[in-house]
Amino acid sequence: MPATRRTDAVLLVVAVVWGSSYLTAKAATDATPVLIVLFLRAFLSALASVVAVVAAARGSGLFTRDEIGRGALLGLTQAAVLALETYGVTQTSAANAGLIISLTLVLTPLLDRVGRRGGVAGRFFLAAGLCVGGVCLLMSGQGLRVPGTGDLLMLAAAVVRAGHVVLVGRIATGPTLRPLHLTAVQSVVGAVVFLPPAAGGLPVLARADAMTWAQLFYLALFCGLFAFLAQTWAVQRTSATRASLLLGTEPVWALLVGIGFGGEHLTALSALGAALIVTGTYWGQSIERAHRGRGASGPAARVAPAPVVAVGPEATGFPVPRQRPGPGT
Repeated sequence: MPATRRTDAVLLVVAVVWGSSYLTAKAATDATPVLIVLFLRAFLSALASVVAVVAAARGSGLFTRDEIGRGALLGLTQAAVLALETYGVTQTSAANAGLIISLTLVLTPLLDRVGRRGGVAGRFFLAAGLCVGGVCLLMSGQGLRVPGTGDLLMLAAAVVRAGHVVLVGRIATGPTLRPLHLTAVQSVVGAVVFLPPAAGGLPVLARADAMTWAQLFYLALFCGLFAFLAQTWAVQRTSATRASLLLGTEPVWALLVGIGFGGEHLTALSALGAALIVTGTYWGQSIERAHRGRGASGPAARVAPAPVVAVGPEATGFPVPRQRPGPGT
């Protein structure tokens, strides 16, 4: 397989894995309390990433002071996102959750402009409005109604996630900050945050069946560590634009997995909302990329290249390295 196609295939696998995580989280929380799921996801991810850091140390120091300090801050915001998402998906469908969280893709550029010179293009607000309209239709799929608690929690998660992604872009870059080490610190912080409220319910794990454990390991290791490593490897070998487009298919996979494997369904109204959300996010991404490209050519705009934004439940923990040429470019 040619290098470019291999890289595209890896990014597509990451998008599929993250898209499937909503239904997996929903199934896991049906069998295990939410706080237990949150703690075990963080703990298993921390264990795997710390082992990987130790194995890769080769005599060098394990963590720098910057990695611990910045990773701890990002760990707190990541824990907030995961809590909102996990509680949200328990009270709405996996398809709805995956589509609503995709608003991160249009919220991130808006928040990223805060405190920086230059605004966003006017057309970007039209794309954002299209997404908001799509969310309203999605929430009222059975007829106009007050949005459900799960839908509102996913909306809150999208806002907090967008802020977290912006924070990652501003404090988690630099030659002395290693993505794997930052991920390990964030996962450890998440485990520490979720342990106290989850401690009383840990005995329930003695009654957990093999399927529940498989779901927990899948969320922690495949949707977490594997997806991070695969994403990092692939982004180093392709353009940020190409990576964003492929990773941006995640909400589509969340929808397909929810319908195909979760027995969920969409009404005509909610299907229209889903189409508007997907259209608006892709349109908004293309407008933002074009706007940044024009700004980069002028002396007034000195904005960093648009980051690769993924929206999966573990995506926020993984700073993506700056683009550098690779064999697939």
